[in-house]
Amino acid sequence: MEVGFLNRRQFIQGGVALACLSLLAGCELPAQQPARVHRLGFLVVDSTEATTVFIRPVMDALAELGYVEGRNLTVETRAADGREERLPALAAELVKAKVDVIVTQGTPASRAAQGATATVPIVTATTDPVGTGLVQSLARPGGNITGTTNYNPDLTGKKLQLLREIVPGAARVAFLTNPNNPTYAVQEKELEAAAAALGVALQRLEVRAPAELEPAFRTAAEKRADALMVLADSLVFIPQRERIARLAIDGRMPTMVIDRPSVEAGGLVAYGENRAALQRTRAAIIDKILKGANPADLPIAGPTQFDLVVNLKTARAIGLPIPESVLQQATEVIQ
Repeated sequence: MEVGFLNRRQFIQGGVALACLSLLAGCELPAQQPARVHRLGFLVVDSTEATTVFIRPVMDALAELGYVEGRNLTVETRAADGREERLPALAAELVKAKVDVIVTQGTPASRAAQGATATVPIVTATTDPVGTGLVQSLARPGGNITGTTNYNPDLTGKKLQLLREIVPGAARVAFLTNPNNPTYAVQEKELEAAAAALGVALQRLEVRAPAELEPAFRTAAEKRADALMVLADSLVFIPQRERIARLAIDGRMPTMVIDRPSVEAGGLVAYGENRAALQRTRAAIIDKILKGANPADLPIAGPTQFDLVVNLKTARAIGLPIPESVLQQATEVIQ
């Protein structure tokens, strides 16, 4: 039998391996450090908003960045079920839970979080973070708050213009506004300027609670409004999107609603920021904070993509043909 011989390199490598094995019993190898598990807190006004419209898209975008719930991310959710007065206590619960970041939707939730902590980073999604006093400026927020805004100075005017295009000759447009929402003033100012430029008379309808929705629609009909617009509001109008859609259909009132989910709920048309793109931006901001960035130095990001969504089923229900010019502009048409 022929016996093979080890070359010099094999001999040395084998000797080192044997030496290591002989020392294993008396040596302690350094323990592998587990990946850090980040804790994220969500604070929203409405429970439906928490589960379908706001939180899920953020979580999906975070997953694309490598954050997976149950592996390196835990989530604490606090939803006020439409009761704004509960927000401060829920915000305090998130701080007590020692979350790394609080993610909020709407000005009331953001204010509650701001009142609960001056140190935990807050990533907000609001219409007017400067005007409502949440941040010092969009470019340099200061403090512990940053995030995104759906504000665009031309957005309200574009909505009114589209509504006039859908309802040719509309001379009187009613609008729902919630005076309890801190952002109503800037929205109304922009709407008034757009209406003056288009020669449209406005009818202001204040709605502070769900019970006031039906009387508001009744008043719009009595005053012979040709169409109706719903201003952005996370306190009443977003949680009540299905009821608003039903009232508009029952009253055969052409209505510009707030967002895509409102059109999916039966609203006629919505024009606004592309939420998926804005949620990805929000996730990127969260990622930067979890990696050590100071929220005071992260600019508030605004929308760069916009969607026009039309519900043809609702249009047929109220007997309103949608002009081809509008359909050509639509990014999505619900049949």
